[in-house]
Amino acid sequence: MTSGADVLWDEIGFLAFHLNWSLDDLLDLPHGVRQRLVDQARALARDRDAYG
Repeated sequence: MTSGADVLWDEIGFLAFHLNWSLDDLLDLPHGVRQRLVDQARALARDRDAYG
């Protein structure tokens, strides 16, 4: 089972890598906004990989 803290760090790490935002900026986001950004970044990465 993954803890809430593990999920948070997964989201933060993913977004920091893809968006180059600071830790403070990412931690200030509500979970729903952060999750939506993760979903969007993953979709963009999939599209990029699929279409070059």
